[in-house]
Amino acid sequence: MQGTPKLPKGVLLALGLLVTILLYLGLPSLPPPLTWTWESNNVTVLAGLTHSNSSVFYREVQPLHKPHRIEVVLLHGKAFTSHLWQQLGTLEKLSQRGYRAIALDLPGFGNSFPSPVADTEVGRANLLHQILQDLEVKNVVLVSPSLSGLYSLPFLMRAHQQLCGFVPIAPTFTKKYTPKQFSAIQTPTLIIYGALDKGLAQESLEKLRYLPNHSTVKLQGAGHACYLHQPHDFHDALLTFLDKLS
Repeated sequence: MQGTPKLPKGVLLALGLLVTILLYLGLPSLPPPLTWTWESNNVTVLAGLTHSNSSVFYREVQPLHKPHRIEVVLLHGKAFTSHLWQQLGTLEKLSQRGYRAIALDLPGFGNSFPSPVADTEVGRANLLHQILQDLEVKNVVLVSPSLSGLYSLPFLMRAHQQLCGFVPIAPTFTKKYTPKQFSAIQTPTLIIYGALDKGLAQESLEKLRYLPNHSTVKLQGAGHACYLHQPHDFHDALLTFLDKLS
């Protein structure tokens, strides 16, 4: 019995190239980051993708049948930029669930220039307030890992009425405030941390536990950047929290 005839190597290479091109053409293209300017400082904004058309920013999607549409603003830690949330799939998962999602580059990170207003606690709170105001985001849930606590916690203390939810992930700067200050904040809060993070997670929990309207999720097998180590569990916890707020 004769074996199956083999195709010439040139034909195989051509077929392989054709399949690669077809796969590439079939993939949805990602939109370029939207650059937003505040005063003299550029702040990079990466808007969430829609599940119906990945080339359209989420702000163009019609709201779902909900009393209000939650808008999720994602900050980042010292080792990352706004693109983390795109690479991790967080922006897409949020938008597919019906939430407008926006990731920001903090001053001095990614494509955002350093800003002198970031040198003070008041300046950082005002900067975040101005960003949210100029982007016209309402019903905000603020996701704040690690270093971004320098921005989110001053904002929480001064303007927590503007937040409908807060998701701290082992944020820094909690030592700055007293248990009494935390206990005065009624913002619904989801505290997420990695079980293997024995440093900043434990330090921040000492103060965050005084928030009267909070729940806690500990991600097993995860360290400080728990969203990287257990992305599936992180996304599940975040989406469950958002759905309850809605």
